[in-house]
Amino acid sequence: MHSEHQPQDRPYPWFALKVRLRAEELAGTAIRNKGYDVFVPTYLDCRRYAGCVKKVQAALFPGYLFCRLDVGNRLPLLQTPGVHHIVSLGGIPCAVDESEIEAIRVVVDSKLPAIPWPYLTAGHRARIECGPFAGIEGVVITIKGRERLVLSVHLLQRSVAVEIDRSWVRPMGVSGPGSLGMAPG
Repeated sequence: MHSEHQPQDRPYPWFALKVRLRAEELAGTAIRNKGYDVFVPTYLDCRRYAGCVKKVQAALFPGYLFCRLDVGNRLPLLQTPGVHHIVSLGGIPCAVDESEIEAIRVVVDSKLPAIPWPYLTAGHRARIECGPFAGIEGVVITIKGRERLVLSVHLLQRSVAVEIDRSWVRPMGVSGPGSLGMAPG
């Protein structure tokens, strides 16, 4: 979407915004209505309410959303109800790596089950060679006999895990069978 906030030829970088918890979509809509490019990744969550289970859309990164913006002109954004601040390091707003946003977007668009996940720094990195996530790199883990690819937004120290087929994966920087540390499938 083109607006006075974003030049046509070169888009501004993505930034993470800390927003009111469980108001990610509401804040995202308000920001989008101001002409900004917004990304609020969500997943289908099962929640218990008064003895029944309901499926609701929930934020993959609770309390955060992503927005392309010119940090030199951030006041209109920061005046949006529900927006707390732009995620910064040492008081300086820090852009989120474009490849991290694109990887999360591919996972969300795939409609395959993805869930928030504890941030990981250690583990075996892998590249997905085929399937809906071809070209994406992340950390492969096994939970209850099923492989998942963990994608991280390092600035937020938050991660997302999505179920994958073992045949899609190629380990990075490691060779030989079993190099992902996964039990034979």
